[in-house]
Amino acid sequence: MARFIMSYRTYNWKNKNPIIDKVRTILQDEGLYAKNKRKLLHELSGVAVATYEGWFEGDTKDPKHTTIMATLTALGYEEKFVKTEKLDFEKELEAAAKWREQRVRAREKAKPNGKGKSKT
Repeated sequence: MARFIMSYRTYNWKNKNPIIDKVRTILQDEGLYAKNKRKLLHELSGVAVATYEGWFEGDTKDPKHTTIMATLTALGYEEKFVKTEKLDFEKELEAAAKWREQRVRAREKAKPNGKGKSKT
């Protein structure tokens, strides 16, 4: 069964979630990115070596937040959220409604003969 990636109006990407590249950079900075260091990462974090292989060389496109944070907190990192812009909520609600409408039209167009279920 093929797994589909949920897309959101405000957070989307094409190939792999950009968090994978951010974690790769952190591991490189810490000297722990090499394949021969993954057993050590597993021992520190409890995350399976195969999980790291999936992120960096495999088909994993959207890793679980839990495994990302298990890896990062094991290395002494914490998660922080930073507000980067002030939003006009009325404008954002209009944009969100337009985006949802476009998604509905795209799903309808993707259905064979206008029938059947769509996975997106």
